[in-house]
Amino acid sequence: MRGAPLALGIAWRYLCAPKTHGAVNAISIISVVGVAVATAAIVIVLSVFNGFRHHLNARLDTLTADVTVTPAYGKTISSGDSLATMLKGIPEIDEAMAEVTDNALVIAGTKEMPVTLKGVTPEVFGRITGIDSLLLDGTPVSGYSLKESSLSVGVAQRLGVYNPGEQLFVFAPKRKGRVNMANPAASFVTDSLEASSVFRSMQTEFDENTVICDISVAREMFQYEDEATSILLKLVPGADIGATTEKIRKILGEEFVVKDRMEQQEINFRMVAIEKWLTFTLLTFILVIASFNIISTLCMLILDKGGNLHTLSYIGMSRNRVGSIFWWESLLVTFSGALCGVIIGVGVSLLQEKFSLIKLAGDPSSLVIQAYPVKVEWLDIGVTMIPVLVIGLLTAWISRVFAIGRLSPFVAK
Repeated sequence: MRGAPLALGIAWRYLCAPKTHGAVNAISIISVVGVAVATAAIVIVLSVFNGFRHHLNARLDTLTADVTVTPAYGKTISSGDSLATMLKGIPEIDEAMAEVTDNALVIAGTKEMPVTLKGVTPEVFGRITGIDSLLLDGTPVSGYSLKESSLSVGVAQRLGVYNPGEQLFVFAPKRKGRVNMANPAASFVTDSLEASSVFRSMQTEFDENTVICDISVAREMFQYEDEATSILLKLVPGADIGATTEKIRKILGEEFVVKDRMEQQEINFRMVAIEKWLTFTLLTFILVIASFNIISTLCMLILDKGGNLHTLSYIGMSRNRVGSIFWWESLLVTFSGALCGVIIGVGVSLLQEKFSLIKLAGDPSSLVIQAYPVKVEWLDIGVTMIPVLVIGLLTAWISRVFAIGRLSPFVAK
C-alpha cells in the first residue's frame, strides 16, 4: 500500500499523543483495556480447559490400558487367553491380559448392591495399569491370592466395608440352564470374596461400582471357560500408540474393535472439548462487544481531528490515504490490546501453573487436585488471534469509511 508508512506514522502519533478532549483519551484507554481483558480471559479459560484435559489424561494412565481389544459382535472373545498370548508376540506389546467383566450382586452383612465384577490376572493387571498406586488401604492388587478382591471407594462406602478381611458374597445369574421358579436361588452362581483393599481413581465409571478379583473366580461366576470380554495391552516404552493400534486392527480384522487410551475415554474428552470451544465462543462475543468501544473511540477521534484531516487533504493527501490513517489507527488499538491481553493471559496462566494461586472450592481432603489445573498451548494463542484479526479488520474498515465521509467531497480520491 503506497503511503502506508506515512499513514501508519500519523496513526501512531494520534494513538499516543494527547487529544483535545480528555474524554477521547479516557475512551481510547478503555478500548485498549477492553480488548486486553477479553483476550486475556480467552487465553486463561482455554488454558484451564487444557489443564483439565491434561489431568484427565494423566488419570487414565493409572487405570486404563494403553490399548483394549473387544469383540465387534457379541459379548465375549472365544479363546481369550490364546488371543492375549498371540498379541503379546507383537514386538511393540509388552504385556497382554484377558479380562472378564460383567454384572453381579454383592452382599456384605445386611447391605447389598449391584456391581461390575472385573476379573483379571492380578500380577499382570498390576503391570498394565497403575492400580496399586490408587489404593487407599489394603494389599496391593498385584499380590492378590485367589479369593481376594479390591473394592472401589463407592462399593466400600455403600456396603460399609472399611476393614481388610471382611467377607463379600457374590451372586451372578446362571447363563446356562432354565430358571427354577420354585427355587429362584438355584438360578444363581454364588461365591465369596475377601475384601483386601479399596481404591479410588476419581473416575466415576470405575469408582462407583467396581470390584476387581481373580479372573478364574469371575469365569466361574459367569460360567465361562477360556472366554474373555476384552484383552488389555500395554505397549513397550517409546512405542507409537497410534501406529501400533492401527497395526493390531489390521492383524485382527473387522471381528474386533481396537481402541487406544484416548478412544476408550472418547466421551469424556469430547465433553471437555465441547465445553472448551463453547466457552471460547461466548468469550468471543464479549470481545465483539469490546470492539464497539473501538469504533466509538475512533469516531470521536475523527471528530476531534477534523481540522487536521482537512489540512492533510489541502496539502495533497487523497481521501483514501486519509482514511488509511484511521485504518491503521483501528488496527493499532485492536492489536495493542490483544498483545497486552495475550501477555497478561499467558503470565497469569504460567503463575497459576507454577504456584497454584487459585484454589478449587470444597474440602481439600476430598479433592484430587487442590487448584485449577492450567496448561498453556501455543496453538490456542493462534486460535485466539483469529477473532481478534477479524474484529480488527472490520473496525478498521468502518473507521476508514467514517473518516472518508467526514472529508469534503471535492477532495481527490
